[in-house]
Amino acid sequence: MSVEKEALRDKIIEALREIYDPEIPVNLYDMGMIYEIEITDGFEAHIKMTLTSPTCPVAETLPGEVEVKVAGVEGVSRAVVNLVWVPTWHQGMLSEAAKLQLGLM
Repeated sequence: MSVEKEALRDKIIEALREIYDPEIPVNLYDMGMIYEIEITDGFEAHIKMTLTSPTCPVAETLPGEVEVKVAGVEGVSRAVVNLVWVPTWHQGMLSEAAKLQLGLM
C-alpha cells in the first residue's frame, strides 16, 4: 500500500473510532466490527463491517453512519460500506484497549 493510501487509512480509522456501538461504550473499530478497509486507486474507501448480531437495534442505521463518517474524511472520494455476517462477531475480536475498557482483562 502506498504511503498516501496508508495515511488515508489511518485517518479513516481515526474517524471510525468516533462511532460507538449504542449498547457497548466502545468504538466500532476497537470492537472489531470493521473487518476490512480497502482504498482504491481513486481513493474510494471500501469498508467491510459487521455488527454484534443481525438483530442489533441499529442494524439499519449504523452502516449508513459509517458511510457518512468515512465519506467526510479529507482525501476520501467516496465511501462504500458492505455489511457482512461471516465471520460472526465474537468477543475475541475486541482490541486489547476495548478488553481493558470493558474489564475483560
